[in-house]
Amino acid sequence: MYVYLFEEGSTKLRSLLGGKGADLAEMTALGLPVPPGLTVTTEACNYYSSHNFNFPPGLEQEIMNKLRLVEAKVGRVFGDANNPLLVSVRSGAPISMPGMMDTVLNLGLNDTTVQGLIRQTDNERFAYDAYRRFIQMFGKVVMGVRGDEFESIIRRHKESLKVESDVQLDSNTLRTLTREFKELIKKRTGKDFPDNPQTQLRMAVAAVFQSWNGQRAKVYRQANKISDTLGTGVNIQTMVFGNMGADSATGVCFTRNPSTGERVFFGEYLINAQGEDVVAGIRTPKPIAELRSDLGDTYHELSHVCELLEEHFRDMQDIEFTIEKKKLYLLQTRSGKRSATAAIKIAVDMVSEKLLTKEQALIRISPSQIEQLVHRQVDPSSRARPIATGLPASPGAATGKVIFDTDQAHQLGSAGESVILVREETAPEDIHGMIAARGVLTSRGGMTSHAAVVARGMGKPAVVGCEQIKIDPASHVFITRKVTVTENDIITIDGTTGNVLLGEVPTIEPKLSQEAEKLLGWADEIRKLGVRANADTPEGAAKGRGFGADGIGLCRTERMFNAQDRLPIVQQMILSDSDAARASSLEKLKPLQKNDFKEIFRNMHDLPVTIRLLDLPLHEFLPKYEELVRDVAELRTRESNETLTSKERILRKVITLTEHNPMLGHRGCRLAISHPEIYEMQTRAIFEAAAELLKEDVKVRVEIMLPLVGEANEIRFLRERVASVADEVLTRLNAKVEYKIGTMIEVPRAALTADEIAKYADFFSFGTNDLTQATFAFSRDDAEAKFFKDYFDKQILASNPFEVLDRRGVGKLMRFAAEEGRKVNPYLKVGICGEHGGEPSSVEFCHEIGLDYVSCSPYRVPIARLVASQAVARGRVAQSQENK
Repeated sequence: MYVYLFEEGSTKLRSLLGGKGADLAEMTALGLPVPPGLTVTTEACNYYSSHNFNFPPGLEQEIMNKLRLVEAKVGRVFGDANNPLLVSVRSGAPISMPGMMDTVLNLGLNDTTVQGLIRQTDNERFAYDAYRRFIQMFGKVVMGVRGDEFESIIRRHKESLKVESDVQLDSNTLRTLTREFKELIKKRTGKDFPDNPQTQLRMAVAAVFQSWNGQRAKVYRQANKISDTLGTGVNIQTMVFGNMGADSATGVCFTRNPSTGERVFFGEYLINAQGEDVVAGIRTPKPIAELRSDLGDTYHELSHVCELLEEHFRDMQDIEFTIEKKKLYLLQTRSGKRSATAAIKIAVDMVSEKLLTKEQALIRISPSQIEQLVHRQVDPSSRARPIATGLPASPGAATGKVIFDTDQAHQLGSAGESVILVREETAPEDIHGMIAARGVLTSRGGMTSHAAVVARGMGKPAVVGCEQIKIDPASHVFITRKVTVTENDIITIDGTTGNVLLGEVPTIEPKLSQEAEKLLGWADEIRKLGVRANADTPEGAAKGRGFGADGIGLCRTERMFNAQDRLPIVQQMILSDSDAARASSLEKLKPLQKNDFKEIFRNMHDLPVTIRLLDLPLHEFLPKYEELVRDVAELRTRESNETLTSKERILRKVITLTEHNPMLGHRGCRLAISHPEIYEMQTRAIFEAAAELLKEDVKVRVEIMLPLVGEANEIRFLRERVASVADEVLTRLNAKVEYKIGTMIEVPRAALTADEIAKYADFFSFGTNDLTQATFAFSRDDAEAKFFKDYFDKQILASNPFEVLDRRGVGKLMRFAAEEGRKVNPYLKVGICGEHGGEPSSVEFCHEIGLDYVSCSPYRVPIARLVASQAVARGRVAQSQENK
């Protein structure tokens, strides 16, 4: 069966009937005033899409058979000249989504049936108003004629009659409009407007099916990870009319305020109008409270119905209604869209009102709603239009001067000016400019590019891969199709949407409300998975703790070396020609590192801090080879000098250290095995900092993580040396500090030999960024820049594995490593510290395979806390439903 009457359905059939059809069926079952109708199922849509745009056999006849039953209920006949039944046609997918076909109202009218409508209503003006609306909507949404062309004709007639509003047009003008609209359709499409009501209905149903695969719908599904296989239902419903005079109206209302969550009746309506008038803004609607004075009895009935629906569905409802001659009709109810603030307040309030359990309230909130609360946002009431759009890499909004040079961004930002760093892409040497900037905009790179990862870690807004802008650093401008933006011009970037906006745009300050804090408190009570923060600075540690982190799961010590006062020392260390020179450089770095560790420990007092010892791809900290060659060539044209000698020495060293694939080269534990003194210096800095804090009654829990281990002997060798230095420092300073030594599992061999590695590890932490690269043999930046688009368009991959954890490959390695490691070491703690640690699907997977914790950017900690609790809450809710 492809067609259901409303009374034959229910919300249990949501996937088959779509959201709109299921909710209409549910309201019908409750005995509410729903105009009769029918729903064509999502299965029919999927058949249409997979069978070369042909209806399933017998579908049209099935629709007409069900329509005959509707005719019997209402006492009117579809297509009848004297007593015509008119219907609306609307799309309705299982998950509410914009981008599908707009509503068609008054379907079934033609030059004959309009006369029958006049006889039915004794109102010629109303009948021709309905007719011109039908032709206009059908012409636009079904036949593809531009909407502004119809509006242009209406505007010409209003100007001729010197009237302001559509409702002031008389019946003669409306009759003329129907003729002119048909002529426009013929002119633009080469086809006559269909007069046969059954043809109209067939075309409208086909248009709904086609809209499921329209570009707008596809983009929305891809952005919101909605399956392409769901399909959409088609709802065919008896028309009721809000444009029959002063005792008729149409409107939309919410059972609570969708912006604030306040429990007040909220909405708008128009007297003597049809539904699209409210949405289109042709006339200014009235607030719903005024309906009490316009149509008092109907207002009270509507208010009562809203309370009933909210209690039945246990959620805030968005209700479309029509009042025809003082009689109330309900055209739709659905869970209302709401702001993040409202969503959380409503969920928490409904627990107090006994409408929801804590588990149900937690499930009700989406991770993206939590994310909106912790980042500055563009004011949704702003009317600013984007000049370009890129990838929304790091949420939030930032406004500032366009600056192309990293040093200049650092200088201006440090002086208190608001700047946006605009680069083709960023690199580690840009870190000081990124720190000083309010936000980052790049024309290249993906969601896990350097700019994206670092900006997220800092909680700074970032838009990356914005190919619509062309940067010309020499001229200090970037160019879009619409505008040229010069250095020092003001722009606003919206890292939540990827939009780039010209000028200063109003923004909203982030703040966790009391309701949000309460909700996340419930999450902490329920979740089994720990949630830590990735933090490399004292500020990041404080931010992570403030957002409820259980500790630090990744402190990347190489990030501490990017600062301008440290980078030259690191370069000296790398370029050293002797052990003594290297030791001297390390001795200069030790106090700087120690101070960093002290402040991080202080901010995380009594919570574990996992410190990854240096994982230094040497090429990222050395001068660029090409720049050195150019500098040496220029200097050789002059007289010999010390600068040339120095540059030549550095160039020789860079050539010596050059690697074919530095990301898989002499870095991490491999570099430390060649030069153990590096990790020894870091270990001394860590434990001296911890010992000094003990004297201040600050308890420190240290976890030392050894990176890039792929062979058990690597961790055995380094563990002995790290533990030896740690014990020496603690003995010398007469201090007792709890510490663990473990490793980051980021190469496939480490996962496959986890049972061997676990003999020397107190914990595993999966570095899923590099583990994903190694498992797929993808270069992340190259894949995102060059071929991922083809992979997504051709459905080779459903999602970016650097954003959403690859469960079937990388996930299988994780599960295996955790199981094998725990067989050898039952006390082994296992977590994840890659970027996936804050991505909802990946957090859920970590819960499923029994990890102890996830670690993510401080700004994603609240998200991970929520998702970790939802993994438990869903099971409890399902169990409760089974018990019932």
